[in-house]
Amino acid sequence: MDKPQFEPTGDIGRAGPAQGPSALARRSFSTLLRDASRTRLALLSVAAGGLALGLAVSLLADREDLARWIWGAAILPVLTALCVEIVASLRRGNVGLDIVAALAMLAALALGETLAGLVVSLMYSGGQFLESFAHGRARREMTALLSRVPKTAIRHAHGTLQEVPIEAVVPGDRILVRAGEAVPADGTVAAGSAVLDQSTLTGEAMPVLRRAGESVLSGSINLGAAFDLSVTRAPAESAYAAIVRLVEAAQRIRAPMVRLADRYGLWFLAATVVLTAGTWFLSGDPVRALAVLVVATPCPLILAVPVAIMAGVSRIARHGVLVKGGAALESLARVQTIVIDKTGTLTEGRARLVAVDPSDNFTPEQVLRLAATLDLASNHVVAAALVAAAEEQGLSLGAPSEVRETPGVGIEGIVEGHRVAVGGDNYVAQRLGLSAPMSARPRQDGAFSVAVAVDGALAGHLILADEIRPDVAGTIRRLRAAGISRIVLASGDREDIARSVGARLAVDDVHAPLSPQDKVATVLRERERGRCVMMVGDGVNDAPALAASDVGVALGVHGAVASSEIADVVLLVDRIDRLADAIEIAQASRRIALESAVAGILLSAAAMAIAALGYLPPVQGALLQEVIDVGVVVNALRALGDWRTGTPKSRSDGGD
Repeated sequence: MDKPQFEPTGDIGRAGPAQGPSALARRSFSTLLRDASRTRLALLSVAAGGLALGLAVSLLADREDLARWIWGAAILPVLTALCVEIVASLRRGNVGLDIVAALAMLAALALGETLAGLVVSLMYSGGQFLESFAHGRARREMTALLSRVPKTAIRHAHGTLQEVPIEAVVPGDRILVRAGEAVPADGTVAAGSAVLDQSTLTGEAMPVLRRAGESVLSGSINLGAAFDLSVTRAPAESAYAAIVRLVEAAQRIRAPMVRLADRYGLWFLAATVVLTAGTWFLSGDPVRALAVLVVATPCPLILAVPVAIMAGVSRIARHGVLVKGGAALESLARVQTIVIDKTGTLTEGRARLVAVDPSDNFTPEQVLRLAATLDLASNHVVAAALVAAAEEQGLSLGAPSEVRETPGVGIEGIVEGHRVAVGGDNYVAQRLGLSAPMSARPRQDGAFSVAVAVDGALAGHLILADEIRPDVAGTIRRLRAAGISRIVLASGDREDIARSVGARLAVDDVHAPLSPQDKVATVLRERERGRCVMMVGDGVNDAPALAASDVGVALGVHGAVASSEIADVVLLVDRIDRLADAIEIAQASRRIALESAVAGILLSAAAMAIAALGYLPPVQGALLQEVIDVGVVVNALRALGDWRTGTPKSRSDGGD
C-alpha cells in the first residue's frame, strides 16, 4: 500500500484560533485575565514611580512642596481605577471593602498627607497585582487543560491524510496522532503501540504504554512515535472535553469564604468609619483619624482567603482531582460522614477469576481453557472475564461450534470435539440430568461460581469476584485519620455481598440492596444527624444521591457523565486514594485561609488601636499595613504545598 499523502483541507492551521463557542469563551476569559493583570501592573508602576520620584525630589533637591504634588498626582490614577471598581460593585449590589482604601486616599489628599496616601495607593495596587500573580500561579494546573485542547485532527481518507477541524471527527474515523500532539478524541490504538503522557488527566507522572486495541483517553500527549487512533467517541463527547467543561465551570465559582468579605463589608466599613470619626472627635486631630483609616484597610481578608482557596484547588488538581471551585473545597474540608457506593467505587466494578475448583480427572487449566473457548461466542460480562483470565495465563483458545446460549443463564457448544456447558448450577444440572451438580467449596467475600460440564460430567467450578480495589483499605485509614467519623456503604448489590465487603473494610454501616431513591434517602438520613455528608459514586444510579449530599464525588474516568456533571468533585484518575489526598489538602487550605485572615485582621486591629492613641503616624501606619498584607498573602500561598513553605506533602506527593 502506498504511503498516505498529507493534504490540509481549507485554511486550517494547527496554531490557528478555534472558532467554536467554547473556544471563544476561553479566549475571552484569557484576554480578560491578561488585560486585568496589565492594568494592575501599570497602576503599581505609577504608584511606585511616583513614590521614588517624590522621594528623590524631597531628599536630593530639598523640594518638599514639589514632592507632595508628585505624590498627589501619583495617587489620582490608582484612586480613579479604584472608584470605578467601587461604582461597578455598588451597581451589582455589592459593598466592597475597597471603599476603606478609597476613603484613606481621599482623606490623605484632603489633609495634604500625600505621602501616606501614596503608600496606601502602593499598598492597594501592589496587593491587587500580587493577587493576580498568586491566582495565575494557582490556576496553572487548571488552565493547562484548556491550553491543550486540540483544534484540528489528521484524518485518514481515501489513502490520504487530511487535516480537518476537530468538530468534523466522528466515531469510526481513523486519525493520525503525531509525536508531541494531544490525542483529540477518545479511541483505541488501531495498530502498533503508543507511549502516552496522561499526567494532566490522571496525575500519574510516568508514561503509559497502550497496545493495539487498548483504549486511549483524549487529552493524553503522545510521547513516542506517531500512531493511528480509531475514534470511539466524538471529540465533543470525549472524556477530555467533559473535563474541560468542568474546569471552565470551576473557574467561575467563588468560595463562601471569599463571598464572606463582601457580605459583611458594610458592617466592617461602618465600624471603621465609627472608629475613625470617634478618634477625630475625641482627639480633635484629623491626621490621627487618617492614621486609623490607613491601617483599617482589610486586605488580609480581601486577598489571603481567595489566594489560599485557589491554591488549594490548584494543588488538588495536580493529584488528578477536579474540585469545582472554592465552595466545593470548603465543603470538602468540613466532611464528617461519607456515604460510598460499592461497585466500581470500592471494588473494581468487573468480575475477575479468583480461583478454579476442578473435579476429579480435570486440571484447573483444562476447566478454564474449555470454558473460555466456549465463551468466545458470548458477550456476557462473565464470559469476557473468563476469556481475559485464560489469555492472562497464556492458554490457547480454539474456535467453538454449534453454540447455543440462553442469555443471562448459560451457554453450551462443541469445543475440540467435547460438548461443554458453562453457566449457573441449575443450568448445568439440567444438561447433566441431575437434580443439582456438585456445589463449589464455600467462598467468602461475595464471590460467586460458574459451573462447567464436559461430555456429561461436571468438570468443576470457576470462582469469580468483584475484587476490592487494592488502595481502598489504606484510603479508609487515611480518611479516619483526617477526621471522618462515619463511613456508610450504600450498594445496589445483594446484601450478603455488600456486607461481606463492608466487614472487610470495617465501615460503620451497610445498606443494601438499594435503588437510586433508597440511596437518596440514606444520604438524607445521614444529613439529619447534623453532619456534613459526602456521597461517592460512579454510575447514573448514583447521580440523585450525589445531588442530595453536601459534597458529591464522582469517578470521572469510567463513571457516568451524568454523575460527573452533578458532582462537586471529580476523580480524574482511577484511584480512590486520591479522595483522601483531596480531603487532606482541602482541610489544610481552609486552615491556612482562616489563619491568614484572622492573623491579618488582628494585626490590623492592633495597629488601629495604636494609631487611635496617637503613636502611629499615617505614613508609618501605611507602611506597617503593607507589611501585614504581604505577610498574610505569602502565608496563604502555603496552600500550594511547595517545599519552600514547609507544608507536609500528601501520600501522592511522595511523602511517607
